Amino acid sequence: MSSSSSTHQPDPAPHERAALRAHLLAQRGHWLATPAAHAADAALGHLLRDVLEQLEPHCLGLFWPLDGEFNAVEHLAGHAGLLEGVQLALPFAWRTPRRMEYRRWDGQAPTLQDECGIAACAGAPVLPDVVLVPCVGFTREGYRLGYGGGYFDRWLAEHPGVTSIGLAWSVSEAVFAAEPHDQALTLVLTEREVIAP
Repeated sequence: MSSSSSTHQPDPAPHERAALRAHLLAQRGHWLATPAAHAADAALGHLLRDVLEQLEPHCLGLFWPLDGEFNAVEHLAGHAGLLEGVQLALPFAWRTPRRMEYRRWDGQAPTLQDECGIAACAGAPVLPDVVLVPCVGFTREGYRLGYGGGYFDRWLAEHPGVTSIGLAWSVSEAVFAAEPHDQALTLVLTEREVIAP
């Protein structure tokens, strides 16, 4: 997908991000109901496996998927050999003050929820060297639009040496200006391509 294919999107001011987020979520929902979405799931999984094989992470930070997000947890569980010897971790977020840490995860179904209501675990804090990051929207410069909490941006700002991989559907590509707190991702993966800003 070329950058020109997303130029129909307006370049929003910061206060317009909520509207862009709502638009992208609705667009994603419609797209997921199409036959193309099933094939896209397998294609994104294939690209993710290729990238992880090259990176050989020691500790991989995953995320528990929300509705409509690529389920890397489920996909990678079907390729156990790829993660042999890799420590897994899940994020745990607090609302007040807003912060996030990664916790060692044994791969079993989570029994906790963090303060944002997302499945989490009770393992010891760990520092992943590679993290997977969900994207509501993304730019070809590697910036992501999330759900507005800023948790991943804060964590990435505090750990600049970590390789961050955004996972998104190609329909989520957008045009928006980066804000001062935004952290560029190392890579963005869609079902169509690997974007290296």
